Amino acid sequence: MNSNPHILIVDDERAIREMISLALTKEGFACLEAANAHEAEKLIQEEEPDLVLLDWMMPGVSGIDFVRRLRKSEPTRTMPIIMLTAKTGEQDKIQGLDTGADDYLAKPFSTRELIARIRALLRRSTTVDDTSVKSVAGLTLDEATHRVKADDHFIELGPTEFKLLNFFMQNPERVFSREQVLNHVWGERVYVEDRTVDVHIRRLRKELEPTGHDKLIQTVRGAGYRFSKIV
Repeated sequence: MNSNPHILIVDDERAIREMISLALTKEGFACLEAANAHEAEKLIQEEEPDLVLLDWMMPGVSGIDFVRRLRKSEPTRTMPIIMLTAKTGEQDKIQGLDTGADDYLAKPFSTRELIARIRALLRRSTTVDDTSVKSVAGLTLDEATHRVKADDHFIELGPTEFKLLNFFMQNPERVFSREQVLNHVWGERVYVEDRTVDVHIRRLRKELEPTGHDKLIQTVRGAGYRFSKIV
């Protein structure tokens, strides 16, 4: 990561871009601005930002479609993305997260909350608890190289899914409530809804499903989730 994290702000409204850029610059971030997906794609190739703030509703290529495009490209498959949108419905939020965004913030939002979420996501994407390699039932996670392998097949995970799997593999057989997962993976001071845990676990299971390792992440009715090789 750059010494001063570079944040790409993608929004067709100039006033919003400038407001966010001013707030982030005061906090020590370096900001890049793009009015649409085309400009954003060019800046991503040239500047390699550490995180993208992306508006959902833009002319031309929408934020949702742009997330899909970024997740299909190898260089940007794991790039942290926060979706910014005026859509506040639960189904809209789930759609944004399911598409590949790591977090979702509804407009209008406070810049303090936005900054807190940016910092939390940057920590999740760059910080690991140790350098050990963990292996369970043919599923291997290497924190040093940020790689996950299932039965000799490499699996590409986003930063949140990687941190989530790492947490579960560090704590096998224990049952964790959604709130406990949020506190350990997202951080206690980050404002994230419990439902967000379900969405990211569903995405993680989907990536592990081809090799059957999705069954390691078990739902414990009325209690939460457990990582176990005992079915």
